[in-house]
Amino acid sequence: MRYLSLLMVFLVSFSGNSQEYFPKNDGVKQSFINFYALTNATIYVSATQKLEKATLLVKENKIIEVGTSVAIPKGAIVIDATGKTIYPSFIELYSEFGIVKPTARPSGNFSPQYDSNREGYYWNDHVKPEYNAYENLGFEEKNAGLLREAGFGTVLSHHSDGVIAGTGILWTLNENGGNANRIIKDKASQHFTFSRSKFTKQSYPSSMMGSMALIRQVFHDAKWYAQGNATNKDMSLEAFNANKSLLQIINANDKLTDLRASKLGNEFGVKFLIKGGGNEFERIEEIKKTGATYIIPIDFPEAYDVSDPYLAQQVSLSDMKFWNQAPFNLKILAENNVAFVISSSGLKDLKSFLPNLRKAVLYGLPKEKALLALSETPAKLVNQFDKVGSISKGKLANFIVVSGDLFDEKTTILENWVQGNRSTIDKINPTDIRGTYALAFDNQEFELKINGETSKFEAKTVRDSLDYGTKLQFSDPWVNLVIRNQDSTKANFVRLSGTFVAGSMQGKAVLENGKETTWTATKKDSSDTKDKKEDKKDEPKTPEMYAITFPNIAYGNTEKPKQETLLFKNATVWTGEKDGILTETDVLITNGKISKIGKNLSASNAKTIDATGKHLTAGIIDEHSHIAISNGVNEGGQNSSAEVTIEDVVNSEDINIYRNLAGGVTSSNLLHGSANPIGGRAAFVKLKWGYSPEEMIVKDAPKYIKFALGENVKQSNWGENARNRFPQSRMGVEQVYEDYFTRAQEYKNEWNAFKTAKGKNKVSPRYDVEMEVLGEILAKKRFITCHSYVQSEINMLMKVAERFDFKIQTFTHILEGYKLADKMAEHGVAGSTFADWWAYKYEVNDAIPYNASIMQSQGVKVSINSDDAEMSRRLNQEAAKTVKYGNVTEEEAWNFVTINPAQILQVDDKTGSIKVGKDADVVLWTESPLSIYTRAEKTVVDGIVFYDLEKENETLGAIQKERAALINLMLDAKNKGMKTQMPKKKENGHYHCDTMGEYCKESHYKHN
Repeated sequence: MRYLSLLMVFLVSFSGNSQEYFPKNDGVKQSFINFYALTNATIYVSATQKLEKATLLVKENKIIEVGTSVAIPKGAIVIDATGKTIYPSFIELYSEFGIVKPTARPSGNFSPQYDSNREGYYWNDHVKPEYNAYENLGFEEKNAGLLREAGFGTVLSHHSDGVIAGTGILWTLNENGGNANRIIKDKASQHFTFSRSKFTKQSYPSSMMGSMALIRQVFHDAKWYAQGNATNKDMSLEAFNANKSLLQIINANDKLTDLRASKLGNEFGVKFLIKGGGNEFERIEEIKKTGATYIIPIDFPEAYDVSDPYLAQQVSLSDMKFWNQAPFNLKILAENNVAFVISSSGLKDLKSFLPNLRKAVLYGLPKEKALLALSETPAKLVNQFDKVGSISKGKLANFIVVSGDLFDEKTTILENWVQGNRSTIDKINPTDIRGTYALAFDNQEFELKINGETSKFEAKTVRDSLDYGTKLQFSDPWVNLVIRNQDSTKANFVRLSGTFVAGSMQGKAVLENGKETTWTATKKDSSDTKDKKEDKKDEPKTPEMYAITFPNIAYGNTEKPKQETLLFKNATVWTGEKDGILTETDVLITNGKISKIGKNLSASNAKTIDATGKHLTAGIIDEHSHIAISNGVNEGGQNSSAEVTIEDVVNSEDINIYRNLAGGVTSSNLLHGSANPIGGRAAFVKLKWGYSPEEMIVKDAPKYIKFALGENVKQSNWGENARNRFPQSRMGVEQVYEDYFTRAQEYKNEWNAFKTAKGKNKVSPRYDVEMEVLGEILAKKRFITCHSYVQSEINMLMKVAERFDFKIQTFTHILEGYKLADKMAEHGVAGSTFADWWAYKYEVNDAIPYNASIMQSQGVKVSINSDDAEMSRRLNQEAAKTVKYGNVTEEEAWNFVTINPAQILQVDDKTGSIKVGKDADVVLWTESPLSIYTRAEKTVVDGIVFYDLEKENETLGAIQKERAALINLMLDAKNKGMKTQMPKKKENGHYHCDTMGEYCKESHYKHN
């Protein structure tokens, strides 16, 4: 109620001529309010229109008039702004300024929380659309002053905490009047993130894909709730629906997550304003296609201190390049007509905002675009352009007075007027003491030259061509000079203090020996007052931008690789089909497909590759991989997470993609981890290095989901404090499946009944993404690959599936598969296993390296998988182990990593063997693919060469050359006095089935 009262006061004060209605008992009331007239200024009434020698007339909090022939009312306070430039004050759309934050939850080893702590709100505590920033205000004058000094007058403040973080407030930064008078719009925006709240212990979501799934479910639930279907009151969903008309802002903070945010918004018809990460230039074509508007921070990285060669080795090439390239981001966005606003978000020191803004302009951002991004564009985004964003009659008097061109490095902001409140940063008409003076003291005469900027004068004292080192301090009218004596036999310094009056200075001098006397400095004739020999600095030059690669890290391509017509001649071809291994055979690839197989083939337009003595195979397919995933491989916050999907978080810039290509891998089935019995959905991808996540995902591949059994899902290895989620036993795991599939059947029946009744007099069922996915399994439209070890549980899950009339597609790991291979064959389930892993935990004590061959002998379709980023690039050697352990033939062993996983994943019509009509996913090996000495010479995906051994040495040389050049640039930056940061090493961690949390020490950019 307190804030409602404040708001009412604000509304009254904002309407026309304000009238005070509170009685005053403090004497005679003065109601006269002066006009302010700033005259003779260059005024940017908008980003695209400026007036010369113009006048700006202000009264109270409004602009009364602006133009070149403004009548100045009698009694107005006139401010001569000759030589000054006036711009609209800036608008910040992404800030937590002035928000009183709650107390963070205590740290410690607490048990996970799975249910919400709130009643009457949404079931997940990380969803807080009911939070309103305007109810949690604490105006901070110190921080407000820093923002005003940077040029800001209006700020959209919010509390960026939680997946749905509530509403933001648009308010001004004026010093006086209280919060009620500052508020322009109390609810201006609704905010989203992909991160958990810091103020709740609820475990779900624990990953980015979980956050995305949660946002999706909220959209579905809010629509269902708005239709009156719910029987309970949910204040979160009511707030969410009420906030739909507001500006919807989502914090993505990275180029790939920008794309994820845009895709998520498109699903629900929402055009998010996306808070980017400053690296959008790396994926500009995809960014442009989103059609979104972006909030772009300008927290450019500092150069690394690479003066120590050992420490310099710790800095990745990607970080070095980002230091060089980041300031070009805005220029590239502008060139590609991507709409954006500029933000100070992320800056450690607001004093670096203007230098960074000027740096962006130096690097090619047009000044007009910069001004638009700081004024008109943000004002229009929050639908407040009638109040702020330009200098025009009737708008709030929000403007900055600048000493010259805003984008000149020597220019300073002198004043920032916010709602007519004048905030002085520097004198608008400072006393100018520059000139040449005749300086005299102690019967000695010198020439004193003062030049520089009015905000920072510089002095030089000269006699007989000797330059006496001089330091000057001036605080109108006080002058202090310290002059160094050139005679080494005497004490060093003379100290002068005095005043500047009408072109002359005088005062007391303290000589080297401590004796006191007087001094004078008389300005010379006007013809000599200007220092004609004043040094002129060269115009700053735009630095060279290092080429963007795809991806923009080491081993990236200078351009995205393209399809070619390829003719492999005289190869030993491992077909993977009934033809077996063919010798001295040619294979022709056209339009991304295998078009011909035979001898003496020719094609006039083909790139011919001599494969004599070499082996050509289908590309390796990894049935179980965790590479190329961002911000969490497990969504373990619940015992079922069928609603999440790896497709949301494919990371096309994981260096392990390149490494896998170097090991002959062309496709991977990216799986959720094993934290819960029902995990998330999988993503089948082709390893197209340098392409986008969407281009990697095979859209028409059959859909899979990860299930899990054993120690991980019953939390026996999570630690005692974490063991409070059902199930806690292997028996409980079975009941989870029974429960969820029964619920999925009931859900399906409920929807069928509703559709049959055509909605008449029936409440619509709630659309539940999780139940929809489980329904796909029941309908045999989605297939299960299950993490498994122990014979009894493997048998159990097959029986559960049979009770619900479907079958398990694949048991992965399956290290006790040899114990029940006959039952697996009868059920029709495949086994994707390790070649010889053993004893890394209790569940695998019975593992044997003959597992694969025994399962195959019983009619089980078998593949060898990795579950590890290091093993995945050596799967050819893992397959070779089965020749020793089980006496399978070399051809059968090779099938374990090519056609067999293709059949298991039901993509064998597209890939997995060399057959006319199939996708051209092939690898040329220097020797037999099963040899430990072989190397992948060329790895081809869809007819595109993504790895070429012959070019790798050239690439390594280019990387070394680029690193050396960037190190020299950083050394030069340090020598010029620029700020530097200590080198930082990126840890290159790997996800595994049991990796918990969002991060795994991945070697990504700071934004991913």
